Amino acid sequence: MFKWVLAFHIIAVICWFAALFYLPRLFVYHAMSDDKISIERFKIMQRKLYRGIANPSMIATLIFGLWLVSMAPEAYLSQTWFQIKAVLVVALIGYHHMCLGHMKRLATDTSDKTHIYFRIFNEVPVVFLVAIVILVIVQPF
Repeated sequence: MFKWVLAFHIIAVICWFAALFYLPRLFVYHAMSDDKISIERFKIMQRKLYRGIANPSMIATLIFGLWLVSMAPEAYLSQTWFQIKAVLVVALIGYHHMCLGHMKRLATDTSDKTHIYFRIFNEVPVVFLVAIVILVIVQPF
């Protein structure tokens, strides 16, 4: 059973990160657009990506991750690498919700962020991914 839960956890993580990589990229394109048709299209794409992929993937990641921990709590909770990973996941959830805030402001045409800001914002999940994968695979602590 452990391997099945782990497999679904990894699948959910991949889907979540795919959404977190693409959504801010849509923000870049949205911020660069100046025609109404493109702007409206980006609003639809952002909403569908967030609601249809990002949210379900985040929820599945958390459910399968907590399920894994519940199978051997003492093995996970006592490890420093896991504790750091848990903090990073909480921060990643914060980033996920920051995306929601940006999406809402872009949807109402009230965002004051430039495409340059969103290009930098788009790189944040890469840092999370690298750190989390190293913590899980290498377990340096």
